[in-house]
Amino acid sequence: MTKSKIYKFSGVFVLLCTIGAGIWYWQLPNRHKAIIKTVFLQETGIVDNKWIIDNSHLEYKMISPTFYIDGIYKSMEGPKSSNYIKLSQDSTLLWLTGFHVKALDSKTKKQVSNDFICHTNIDFNDVKYFSNFNLNERIGIYYPRLTSLSHGLENFTFPNGYGIPMKGNDLLYITTESLNHNITNANFCIKHEVTVDYSKKNTNIKPLLSRTAFIMLPYNKSDPYKSTIDTGKDYCVPVETKNHSYDFGDGNVLSGHWIIPIGKKTYSSSIDGQLQIKDSLQLHAAAVHVHPFATALTLWDKTTKTAIFKSKMTNHTNKIGLSNINSFSSESGVWMFKNHEYELVLEVNNTTKSNQDMMASMFLFFYDAELDSIVNK
Repeated sequence: MTKSKIYKFSGVFVLLCTIGAGIWYWQLPNRHKAIIKTVFLQETGIVDNKWIIDNSHLEYKMISPTFYIDGIYKSMEGPKSSNYIKLSQDSTLLWLTGFHVKALDSKTKKQVSNDFICHTNIDFNDVKYFSNFNLNERIGIYYPRLTSLSHGLENFTFPNGYGIPMKGNDLLYITTESLNHNITNANFCIKHEVTVDYSKKNTNIKPLLSRTAFIMLPYNKSDPYKSTIDTGKDYCVPVETKNHSYDFGDGNVLSGHWIIPIGKKTYSSSIDGQLQIKDSLQLHAAAVHVHPFATALTLWDKTTKTAIFKSKMTNHTNKIGLSNINSFSSESGVWMFKNHEYELVLEVNNTTKSNQDMMASMFLFFYDAELDSIVNK
């Protein structure tokens, strides 16, 4: 075979591969396109791919790699990046006291609209964390997420005198994701600045235990995207069945990321299995994560038929987005009991002309008497 024929066959092969890759790419969901696009831009050096770290003033501050915003990215779809951090290089006991995130212009580093912040997750390694305090029986029991900041709640601090103890050289895993609900012809780059506040004080701080609770709704396993009209009021249509889908082996499947129709609607979900209260617990703080069009999320005591905490949301009036999400903070605390039943109740109002997606979570922080005795000793 001559060189010219080899070049022709090679060219045709490359062209067919390019066309096939293009067809495959355009059929992907928006969030998967964002992942591929972000990896390509960062790995090729078109945008920077490094985290910038500053840990000099009892706050661990870092600036994310660049996120290229080139269109609409709804909640859970935008470019994102993750990073492992250590607050110090030794095992000195530190106390986490607050979390913050803001969006920056990628060139000037000046703050821009919070509308470009989807969420920032702060996770921990439960094996190492609990082993450090000889609490091995807790490993694998609870969801290993300390909290999540999101659009509408970009700053969260614990009440005075409370914090989460952590060895300085233990690892935190930070994931921050971008958002764009409104600018259809977007063509710009942003960064996220994430800050973790901490203290070195070893006295007069009480330790907190983190528990994550979120709404999970059943869906039709055999036909997930079937209308809920015929399946009952508690059923939902999931956004997808691969992510945020849960099967507990009882024949039902549940979704934590579902579609809400036009108009007002209320959803509720038991959270007893997520809380796993073995004895009375005192709630001192709660951070809330919801998507646009949520109007209220209530931590409800079904036994006493009372609200422990109701978080109200303020939605933008002239565009899609959340201006504010109320959080909970109390030095005195609120008691929750083993023999009570609890649920989350979500109220939504979809004011658009099309279906939207929804999630609803609470990150609850209780006084940890067992850990207090260990830390003090």
